[in-house]
Amino acid sequence: MKSMLVSSLAALTVVAPVLAAGIAMDDQSQLTPQPASDVHAHSMPAAFTPPAERDLPDNAFGKLVQEGRAIFVDTRNRAAEYVGNGMNCTNCHLGQGRKANSAPLWGAYPMYPAYRSKNDKVNSYVERMQGCFQFSMNGKVPPADSHVLNALTAYSYWLATGAPIGKELPGRAYPEIRQPKGGYDIAKGKAVYAERCAICHGDGGQGQKSGDNYVFPPLWGKDSFNWGAGMHRINTAASFIKESMPLGQGGSLTDAEAWHVAAFMNSHERPQDPRLVEGSVEKTRLRYHANDGVNLYGVEVNGVVLGQGVD
Repeated sequence: MKSMLVSSLAALTVVAPVLAAGIAMDDQSQLTPQPASDVHAHSMPAAFTPPAERDLPDNAFGKLVQEGRAIFVDTRNRAAEYVGNGMNCTNCHLGQGRKANSAPLWGAYPMYPAYRSKNDKVNSYVERMQGCFQFSMNGKVPPADSHVLNALTAYSYWLATGAPIGKELPGRAYPEIRQPKGGYDIAKGKAVYAERCAICHGDGGQGQKSGDNYVFPPLWGKDSFNWGAGMHRINTAASFIKESMPLGQGGSLTDAEAWHVAAFMNSHERPQDPRLVEGSVEKTRLRYHANDGVNLYGVEVNGVVLGQGVD
């Protein structure tokens, strides 16, 4: 059965950086979408359509947008000073930030400034992206006036051309799925992972590389997202997985399978939450994780308390 799969399940996917330069902005052919059923394909209302590359103006703004797009799909190389793992922005925001129901940039940009409970303040869009570098990229926060953030902002703004401000558009987030009755099951998730994920992401969740670049990103360990990233929440990861994984076969897993495999993925160690309170996992869980969705930070799994971090 594994030989029939064209991709594997993951909380993240990637367009290989070595191919990024040859992929047009409005080209999503690398996703090869194959909905599992008509119900999955048509259950969501029509989403916003971002502009095509042919509509990009040939001027300084158009150049900055193109630079932002290049950083977005190849963040690890083009913003290396701010990235501390093997991730790229497009790992969580598929289709170069265009794909509906995968937290597309056109759905995020018009919603800021906005209050976020994560840091208990009203965040600008730039501050929201800074958080992505700190947590999902396990890296350093780029200065607000840096070229990296200016380019990413321009790319986001352009993708949102014509979108209403302050309105939650259909397809702007990961479609939420309910936790299965009886809760998630890590052992069942391990079986799903072995069958549907390991072929691309490795038995040890280490991902696959082509040279120095990840073709399929690591799902745990030192080169994955850290314990402060949104994807460490089992409910968030399950929603992403259900909608878009395996790559090109979104909707082929049941809700329960998505929850189980998300739990299995997040039952492994990853880099420490950079907000670590007084060197204590327990104190950090109480302050930042106790009410942060369904997660395993500071929880004992198989005799080990997770959240110690990896170097």
